[in-house]
Amino acid sequence: MPAMSGLTHIRYTTEASERLAIITLDRPEARNAYSDEMCESLVAALDRADADPEVRCVILTGEGKAFHAGGDIKAMRARSGMFAGDPAELRTRYARGIQAVPRRFAEFHKPIIAAINGAAIGAGLDLACMCDLRVARAGAKLGSTFVKVGLVPGDGGAYFLTRVIGFSRALELILTGRIVTAEEGLAIGLVNEVVAAEDLMDTARERARVIAANPPLAVQLTKRAAYRSYETDMPNALELAATYQGIVQNLDDHLEALGVKKG
Repeated sequence: MPAMSGLTHIRYTTEASERLAIITLDRPEARNAYSDEMCESLVAALDRADADPEVRCVILTGEGKAFHAGGDIKAMRARSGMFAGDPAELRTRYARGIQAVPRRFAEFHKPIIAAINGAAIGAGLDLACMCDLRVARAGAKLGSTFVKVGLVPGDGGAYFLTRVIGFSRALELILTGRIVTAEEGLAIGLVNEVVAAEDLMDTARERARVIAANPPLAVQLTKRAAYRSYETDMPNALELAATYQGIVQNLDDHLEALGVKKG
């Protein structure tokens, strides 16, 4: 299980036999809350996974009892790190810091499964919503709680949550800051599956195996088509689908899946 060095508050490992990368938020003493270093390292880990042809799927999880507690409350109170500066400085910090994460997710080609091992609060819930699929531990707490501390979802959470559960439900959670359990999250489509804590990673791995077994470029272009089509009209969606189909239909992977022998 090779690990990537040079990361802070992030662990990156690969499982070659499963064609899988696992990115672990590794700041358990702060419930895996964001730091500037974590943002930079998370982007670097995604870069690595995207560039590695042996990686077909990624699992994102947290170390310890929490998935991701969002912003660091201690840093907020001290107005340090990503919370330091006047309005203009803070705007720049967000654009260059924490917002680099959703930008990188938006351009990530391979499927990402969030294995939500505990609380996903504020920016932590947003991070889970940036992933393509979400498997949660039974009883895990989920919440868009920015308004509770007088903030807005500065990492784009309002954008992601509305697309995962719909505008009306997302607005209710964002405006109230209400925390829901994984079980309620399943009922409203916030998570795809809820499992016992001891089964979380095995379940995420199994979902990743199913995805990784499919031809990789077809998977990647299908993911991109889904996201791009969601944001456009039908004529553009159909044109994109025809373009992608023209690519994959001429790949060896397609012929092999049909049982056609080369040559």
